[in-house]
Amino acid sequence: MKTSTKQQILILLFFLLFGTTLVNGFAQETNYHGFKGLDFKFEGHDAKIVFPDKAEPGRHWIWRARFWGHEPQTEIALLQKGFHVVYVDGAEYCGNNDAVTLWSHFYDFLTGEYHLNTKAVLEGFSRGGLYVYNWGSENVEKVACIYADAPVCDIRSWPGGKGKGVGSPEDWKAHLLAYHLTENSVNDFKGMPIFNAQKLAEARVPVIHVCGAKDEVVPIEENTYVLERTYKEAGGEIQVIVKEGIGHHPHSLKDPSPIVRFILSHTSPELVDPPIHPESKMAIKFRGDLDNSRIKFETLKTGRVAFLGGSITYNPGWRNKVCDYLQKRFPETKFDFISTGIPSTGSTPGAFRLVRDVLSKGTVDLLFEEAAVNDATNGISPQMQLRGMEGIINHAIQSNPNMDIVLMYFVDQDKMADYNKGNTPEVIQQHEKVAEYYNVSSINLAKEVNDRILNGEFTWRDDFKDLHPSAFGQEIYFRTIEQFFETSWNKAVSGVLKPKVLRAKPLDVNSYINGHFEPIGNARLKKGWKMVKNWAPSDKVSTREGFVNVPVLEATQPGALLKLNFTGKTIGMFITSGPDAGIVEYSIDGSKFKQADQFTPWSEQLHIPWLVILDDQLTSAKHTLLLRVALSRNAKSIGYACRIHQFAVNN
Repeated sequence: MKTSTKQQILILLFFLLFGTTLVNGFAQETNYHGFKGLDFKFEGHDAKIVFPDKAEPGRHWIWRARFWGHEPQTEIALLQKGFHVVYVDGAEYCGNNDAVTLWSHFYDFLTGEYHLNTKAVLEGFSRGGLYVYNWGSENVEKVACIYADAPVCDIRSWPGGKGKGVGSPEDWKAHLLAYHLTENSVNDFKGMPIFNAQKLAEARVPVIHVCGAKDEVVPIEENTYVLERTYKEAGGEIQVIVKEGIGHHPHSLKDPSPIVRFILSHTSPELVDPPIHPESKMAIKFRGDLDNSRIKFETLKTGRVAFLGGSITYNPGWRNKVCDYLQKRFPETKFDFISTGIPSTGSTPGAFRLVRDVLSKGTVDLLFEEAAVNDATNGISPQMQLRGMEGIINHAIQSNPNMDIVLMYFVDQDKMADYNKGNTPEVIQQHEKVAEYYNVSSINLAKEVNDRILNGEFTWRDDFKDLHPSAFGQEIYFRTIEQFFETSWNKAVSGVLKPKVLRAKPLDVNSYINGHFEPIGNARLKKGWKMVKNWAPSDKVSTREGFVNVPVLEATQPGALLKLNFTGKTIGMFITSGPDAGIVEYSIDGSKFKQADQFTPWSEQLHIPWLVILDDQLTSAKHTLLLRVALSRNAKSIGYACRIHQFAVNN
């Protein structure tokens, strides 16, 4: 930033007029990210002022409490808007009454000698929260708004470590001494933010907090959430932006726009940038088009739309809204909507059940596929994430080259944490490789939701609530899918179908591109196995729809043995894994027996449908599988059971 001649003269005059007051005859000019600043002593304390190139008319300013220069993006953005930035170091006071006195003197100096606005914007990082709330609560008429970042609001939490936080013994001693408290008297102490913030709330001082959900230093539950309740109960305005998966660091937001917008809206609303349209946050990657399905819907007046995925597809919400949208857009079209969501299943089961659940229903014109949540939460390896998704996409195109396909990545807190750490979730990376290779469009709702939460538009805790979204979240999903359709279909089409052409080779030669189920009746039962025509659990543990009162091959005792002849590169078994799920041993073509544990992290509470892949790198030939129940079992299991619904084969 270049300083004008007029600004240089003003700074020089400032030195001449106020230099003695500031520093007993000395002040140093500094450069703060391209802006001119002054470093000086104020009543024996280090102090700083940074000047904008051109002050905005209200001469507003932001007052940093602690940790000068750390994550300065909000201050830089405000300097660019014409704000001043100030700081005075009172670290030894720990935010106590001496700090309040120092701040009051500094405030008088800044407003009286330099004519800054009589209402300050207070900025408190971490323990800086004690300063901004303790001074602000005693000077509510002098506060425009507060931006607090992972702030300490209760000294018993930090540095005391009396709750979930790790605490800091040395800082705890220093804070007790600074506030003239003891280990006992601190419990009756009201001079900290969780209590005194009420004064600011009653004075209608607006507040914004930015915090990490995984903060173990200043836990959000013991600090910000407690203060938030106090603030709301007193009628105050408070906004909390929570960064999923993030701890105490890094502070602030990479893009400080939501913080800056909040501050400007309560100080200089004329300087607020125009709002960003929600569509700009929609993470849609258009590859090819959806013209084939549109032509079919418009010309033949028929359409078959399939939804393949896990519980987020199974549950009502976005899927129903999409069906309603299509029917309204094409009112004369007779649709066949196929819902094949099975909770807990991802792309690998999807690749094998595609034929049974989708392709067997007839020619599919439009397929929605989602598996990113379960592929990640079920611990599926990146290699299998790709093989499963490629199996679905390749097989679908084989079945109908004119099929339009849409991949969707729904949100969960783990994916939000990845994005907040600057990473793309592994499962989305793998699925995107497939989407790119086959020229399939994708909608990244995980990124959109996280971006919009960081933008302060809504929260996970109060609005979205869960990876199985609230009605609010379902509407967010639908609006993005609707925008995807509206953008895809905003031009006239030729009326000529454009078949997709598969490449000569798949991404992975072992992908499940011809996956399917083979009946359990194909197995030869040697001993200990029985066919149960209508299996139902004898315990009271929950089950999944479609996996109870159905045929299964069941064995419950070690040593039970069966034989299966099959042809293909992959062999697996689609099972129900409950509290008594055991370990199976298997041998293919006379090889040494290996083990596979059927017990899952959810088996204690649920008879969960689960696909166990035994081998997916066989030669494409005839093979023989020997499967037996092992004598060993998972330490959490109460039995040795194996219950098979289908065998999974890729040939």
